[in-house]
Amino acid sequence: MRRLLLCSSLALLPAFGMLMGVSSAANARTVPKAPQTQAAQHAQHAQHAQHAQAAASALAAIKNLKIGQHQTDMRTGTISWVKALTQEQSTNWSGYADTGSNVTSISGHWTEPSASCGSATSLDVFWVGIDGFSSGTVEQDGTGVECVGGTPIFFSWWEMFPTNSIQVVSESLRPGDSITASVVRSGTSYTLTVTDSTRGGVGFSTRQTCATCANNSAEWIAEAPSGSGGVEPLTNFGTWSLSGATVTEGTTRGVISSFPDDEITMVNSAGQVKAQPGALNSSGNGFSVRWERST
Repeated sequence: MRRLLLCSSLALLPAFGMLMGVSSAANARTVPKAPQTQAAQHAQHAQHAQHAQAAASALAAIKNLKIGQHQTDMRTGTISWVKALTQEQSTNWSGYADTGSNVTSISGHWTEPSASCGSATSLDVFWVGIDGFSSGTVEQDGTGVECVGGTPIFFSWWEMFPTNSIQVVSESLRPGDSITASVVRSGTSYTLTVTDSTRGGVGFSTRQTCATCANNSAEWIAEAPSGSGGVEPLTNFGTWSLSGATVTEGTTRGVISSFPDDEITMVNSAGQVKAQPGALNSSGNGFSVRWERST
């Protein structure tokens, strides 16, 4: 019976397709597309120009933000210990950090999350990097999104001590893109690379120099950047999942779990969770961070 019904259905397909073709042709003849009026064209152009201007202003403001320092520098006292050397809270970080010495490389992979934007301005960045956990030096790169007027603006970036200011590189990033980020050190030279394999390897690689960087930690972080008024509202990114993480200390290469690691939960001033990291996967090289609240 099942085969008979299938054959009967297949036999009807040509006739059905013919009817659909006739119907489509009839619709094409009887319902012509209305031309766009000049007023509508002007309104559309104005809307595009307004969005472009807002995006340019937003990206200019992003360059004045701070990432990966101060709020998570343990010397400032803003971190509240939950369990020595394994779990702690931060006002702007969520993810994992390895502590040690002579860190020479770090990498990680993720799929860029989408952003759910409200009317208020909000931001988040995802990155890998060396330092910033227990020092004021930062050598970091990754991706981010800022919500402006309900519209998300995605970008890739890097940041390097001593300027510690975001360098926006590309605005071609989109949700769903496959991202790989890394920082590799050789002596006092640091190579920071972000690759978007979804867009044919579009990305960047820059070489910077630092003779006084601490090189005593490695991080994989979802962060709420900080502006002149403090920590910015965190964009609703849903879930950020990192995989394929690697880290090298001296000549020893491993994954997150290969070295002493800290799980970091982002909380607000009332102690409410803003972004919650999950446990490391069975390979010790990945985890997910779940957004909970903006402020």
